Amino acid sequence: MIALPLLGAAILLLGGRRTDRWGHLLGVAMSLAAFVVAVVSFVEILGLPESERRRGIELYQFIPGVADMGLLIDPLSISFALLITGVGSLIHIYSVGYMSHDPDRRRFFAYLNLFVAAMLLLVLADNYVALFVGWEGVGLASYLLIGFWQFKPTAAAAAKKAFIVNRVGDFGLLIAIFTVWTTFGSVAFGDLSGATVSEAIGSGAASQGTITAIGLLLLLGACGKSAQLPLQSWLLDAMEGPTPVSALIHAATMVTAGVYLVVRSGAFFEAAPTAQLVVTIVGVATLLAGAIIGCAKDDIKKGLAGSTMSQIGYMMLGAGLGPVGYAFAIAHLITHGFFKANMFLGAGSVMHAMNDEVDMRRYGGLFSVMKVTAVTFIIGYLAIIGFPLLSGYFTKDGIIETAMEHNQILGWLAVVGAGITGFYMSRMIFMTFFGKKRWADDAHPHESPSVMTVPLVILSIGSIFLGAFLILDNRFMKFLAPAVGAPEELPAFHFVSTAGLATLALVAVGAAFAWFRYGAAEVPQVAPRGSFLTTFARRDLYGDALNETLFMRPGQWLARIAVFVDNRGIDGLVNGLAATIGGTSGRLRRVQTGYVRSYALSILFGAAVVVGALLYVGNM
Repeated sequence: MIALPLLGAAILLLGGRRTDRWGHLLGVAMSLAAFVVAVVSFVEILGLPESERRRGIELYQFIPGVADMGLLIDPLSISFALLITGVGSLIHIYSVGYMSHDPDRRRFFAYLNLFVAAMLLLVLADNYVALFVGWEGVGLASYLLIGFWQFKPTAAAAAKKAFIVNRVGDFGLLIAIFTVWTTFGSVAFGDLSGATVSEAIGSGAASQGTITAIGLLLLLGACGKSAQLPLQSWLLDAMEGPTPVSALIHAATMVTAGVYLVVRSGAFFEAAPTAQLVVTIVGVATLLAGAIIGCAKDDIKKGLAGSTMSQIGYMMLGAGLGPVGYAFAIAHLITHGFFKANMFLGAGSVMHAMNDEVDMRRYGGLFSVMKVTAVTFIIGYLAIIGFPLLSGYFTKDGIIETAMEHNQILGWLAVVGAGITGFYMSRMIFMTFFGKKRWADDAHPHESPSVMTVPLVILSIGSIFLGAFLILDNRFMKFLAPAVGAPEELPAFHFVSTAGLATLALVAVGAAFAWFRYGAAEVPQVAPRGSFLTTFARRDLYGDALNETLFMRPGQWLARIAVFVDNRGIDGLVNGLAATIGGTSGRLRRVQTGYVRSYALSILFGAAVVVGALLYVGNM
């Protein structure tokens, strides 16, 4: 699975322009081949008894005495592998059409293959060190893909921003790995079970504070990759990359890596209730923040990016709720990979038809000319708002109900987030596909070619049926149990519940309000100024301003002070000493005239001084 896309990336990068004509085909073939291997591995796992569905594969000695490079095939890792290679392959196919006129298409597919390989290493690694290699690999690939159009200053800046913000989270993950090693003497997942952690606490080998610190540091790493508060600021800017990048990295794979990390590290969080509570609080805060941001974005991709923040917030909330929450979180992660990739690719199809226009205020009435794109996008929209019996209805409502059982406040805040989702996603639908045409004069929208629409259709089918398949009869929860543990009692999905009815009611209210504002009413082509709250949301809740105030500007001041101390203090001392010696030497050099008479006079004067001194001493 890992070697095939990695080989594809190597051939396309090292082959250079000689591979331009067929490079995109090789990229697609390598991703599809990895998907075939993932399917075969999945079938093999299903054929094993539950107690044997956790297989380790040793590759080679990596860091002697610390960690080997090995892979872990279990229900959790294979679920991610299927998502990465399956949805990733559809995005590769879509990219053949989307990037058809780009002169660097071959390089784009090389980066896509590199990303898939790194993401597979991240989820298949059997220890934290190998995971970190994949973790940094997807960071590199995302930097290359976000900044793919390097000639655009905004794209280059967005790539750097994503890379730097993620380094903050990566620092937390590194410290967590160091702490795990010094505390337990191992970084292998197989050696760090819940029983091992509990035994270490009971024996005094690890304190409760240490386990809590490990959990919080792991969460910091997860916040960076998954764009959760307070490390969310990079995600919306990352929309400067090509749209398939947004679908692959910012919907289905990389931004979900943080959720994977938390679930994989469940043993630490279950032993540290404080860290577990912080996970749920971060999840709820982010789902609300992302939803509020999505309400005020006119850029269709940035609106979907805010939605991604919000939906991953739901997953993070579920990941902080124990084994039941793990199952719902990963199930929502998988279904979200389908319907959000569907919508991102649908947005790309709209942009492809509208001369790369991203402002929804310049759309309107596109349903009549782009029916396949519109219908598939609407299916994704219905899934994400939790329309009954579609995928999001089963997975997101499952997270909300589980949260209600653990903490009523968090549960009701998640319900509010669902209501806001109903508004901003309905707003996007009405502004894009319905209402009056607000197209530019040179716009001639048309349906995308089949190489782009077929992946949309396949993803929309998953958006309809996948949630019910995973959740009903606790099918996915039972499948994941060997990897993440089983709850004491399997929950039953309630088609009618207080939380479910409240969620549907708020979603309906949000959709109705969006229709009143953007469906029935005329949408101005220039965004009105709006209230303070609108400005607050348009500016991403002032996340960038907060980072600049708390970190960037103090950092600049510290740098200036350091430069001043270095120039005037350290360099001043060294340069002053050198100048003193040099000046003294320059003055003494003048004594050396080169004339014999001057030297004779000096000798005479010196001899007189010596004789005078001797006479003075003798008289004493």
